[in-house]
Amino acid sequence: MSNKVQYLFQDKYDKLKEELKFLTKTKKLEIAKRIDEARQMGDLSENAEYHAAREDMGWTMARAREITSILDNSEIITKGGSSSIGLGSTITVEVRGKEKEYTITGPQEADPLNGKISNESPLGSAFLGKKKGDVVEVQIPSGTQEYKILNIQ
Repeated sequence: MSNKVQYLFQDKYDKLKEELKFLTKTKKLEIAKRIDEARQMGDLSENAEYHAAREDMGWTMARAREITSILDNSEIITKGGSSSIGLGSTITVEVRGKEKEYTITGPQEADPLNGKISNESPLGSAFLGKKKGDVVEVQIPSGTQEYKILNIQ
């Protein structure tokens, strides 16, 4: 993983720390025990349990390294409170006659179906720095979409 800044809300940061703790303190030990037990069964070349446990250990250690990199390069997002849109802002916009609410997050927390959009996405980056009342145009595959900013929190 790169050394790019990873923007996270405090709760996501805390969840990643808990996941890392679980992976390194609990899961790693459980898998090591499985590997040891599988070794005691004899011939490793045809021991499916041994190979599955080794594969699980590889995934666990890779995920632990990924989380460590994210945490080492993270910056905590503070929620809104500005007159212009930035990381942590929750905004209400009007698009095609309907109101929608979005929260601007870092890529690790993006969940577009639940209104959390990344600051690096085309929509999220288009909103950054805008103010209440601004109209934002975003290119989408079917053309240009207009979003009027109604509220910033």
